[in-house]
Amino acid sequence: MKYIGAHVSASGGVENATINAKQIGANAFALFTKNQRQWVSPPLSAQSIKLFKENCEKFNFLPEYILPHDSYLINLGHPEQEGLDKSRLAFHDEMSRCEQLGLKMLNFHPGSHLNKETPEACLNRIAESINWSLDRTQDVIAVIENTAGQGSNMGYQFEHLKYIIDKVEDKARVGVCIDTCHTYTAGYDLVNQYDDVFNRFNEVVGWHYLKAIHLNDSKKPLASKVDRHDNIGKGIIGNEFFSRMMKDSRFDNMPIILETPDDTLWSEEIKWLRSEAE
Repeated sequence: MKYIGAHVSASGGVENATINAKQIGANAFALFTKNQRQWVSPPLSAQSIKLFKENCEKFNFLPEYILPHDSYLINLGHPEQEGLDKSRLAFHDEMSRCEQLGLKMLNFHPGSHLNKETPEACLNRIAESINWSLDRTQDVIAVIENTAGQGSNMGYQFEHLKYIIDKVEDKARVGVCIDTCHTYTAGYDLVNQYDDVFNRFNEVVGWHYLKAIHLNDSKKPLASKVDRHDNIGKGIIGNEFFSRMMKDSRFDNMPIILETPDDTLWSEEIKWLRSEAE
């Protein structure tokens, strides 16, 4: 079964994300558990936690299909100690919020070397940061999102993901989220080499590490290394790929999350994707 949703607003409280997801016909969703533009936010209130869990039960959202995303400020591969410490503390707070809400995963971009050190040193530091966080939390899986490779961002090659995972001590608590726009603009031709790309992912990383999908079309061309999402079928990747993916049973039973820019189309996109999966 396909679990399809979008990254919905949690404005006014995390409990509202469940309502927003229900309104677009989703059976999965993503959210920020805190203000993603601030390093520090007030803790979750007991009331918000209670209402979030009650709404999940009311609207039949299972924790396995909810994919919280951490703040974009966080850089677990930061080359400077002050920035690294700040990022690790913020990431730990995000992991703790997931625990409080009864969620199973936290999605994040791996990190950037900021052109101040080697890519390998950055990848090592990202793995160290994940280990640091896993040691201080329980159960929540750290889900690494592949990137487009814009700027100094790491994670745009499947080999980067494997390198990080190899250095994570608790393999049961690490996974991967594949973003289709990022994959395409990083240089993996999902349109013309569908099987080759996913076979390559399996060979390098391993299918058992795939925990989620961010489903986005792309405004920018193959291998451009520019991260610009487009709505489904309106970008360069096109409908045929998304239809094929919906029919692919390898993507059953994981959250498939839209981050497409026009949120007024989410209901329509979810409906179409679900029809293609049938």
